[in-house]
Amino acid sequence: MKLIIQIPCYNEAETLPETLRALPRQISGIDQVEVLIIDDGSSDQTIQAARSAGVDHIVCLPHHTGLAGAFAAGLNACLELGADVIVNTDADNQYPPEDIPALVQPIIEGKAEMVIGDRGVASLPSFSPIKRLLQTMGSQVVGKAANLPIPDATSGFRAITREAALRTIVVSEYSYTLETLIQAGAHKTRVTYIPIRTNPKTRSSRLMRGITDYVVHSSVTIMRAYTMYRALRVFSIFSLMFLSLGTIGAVRYMYFMSLGQGAGHIQSVILSAVLLIVGVQTFLIGLVADLISFNRKILEEILYRLRKAE
Repeated sequence: MKLIIQIPCYNEAETLPETLRALPRQISGIDQVEVLIIDDGSSDQTIQAARSAGVDHIVCLPHHTGLAGAFAAGLNACLELGADVIVNTDADNQYPPEDIPALVQPIIEGKAEMVIGDRGVASLPSFSPIKRLLQTMGSQVVGKAANLPIPDATSGFRAITREAALRTIVVSEYSYTLETLIQAGAHKTRVTYIPIRTNPKTRSSRLMRGITDYVVHSSVTIMRAYTMYRALRVFSIFSLMFLSLGTIGAVRYMYFMSLGQGAGHIQSVILSAVLLIVGVQTFLIGLVADLISFNRKILEEILYRLRKAE
């Protein structure tokens, strides 16, 4: 069984050597361990640092694409290199490399297809109280969307089987963590979590510029990913809201009509008609979106078979 540890990097020349030194090169149940670096258009000496450390593979992206793009590029490279198990970790040494054997153990035992390190975000000392709250609430929302128990949705420390990786498609430009979990839920992937420790911060986050930025981007990512697989459900909810409001307005107008006061409430009729029309149109859009979602599933299956054939 071949394991490849992939590390997305963007200007990590200072922190990368320490991370690489601590990576395990032998794991019980694994025949071969290799390390792959994805250089996301770094302008420092990241590539030189990786080569000096003797990494097995380096993928150089022509320009900075962001964490999601680097993760996806690494996943594709690992599949091409014949990985049976892929571990993703950060270059800033946030996740202890000595926890990698425990991370892959459920996969080796055949108990899971995706294993994610749970940092215990509700009580993580390095997080501010509001960040702990948002991380906890965000994990609950993603858990509902994915129909999975998810204690730590944003953890990037994860192991994934080759089969699950073949079915993973990242389209977000912000982060892969939330989208891949919702996708895993849609594919009925067996996901489990193991508790992990975290190392002290070596630098501030480059993904999250602030709380507002995190909430906005995460909300958009969750809604987009969920809508991809549950389009009809999402549009039906909005449709029902418009139809309900339109019906209330129509009932109100009929009430006044029964009292002989209908002439003074023509605006209610117009507003109700508009809301009912919008409700019906929203439902029809949902039907079209559901058909598009079905086509996406077909395309995913085609891409899966192409990847597998390669």
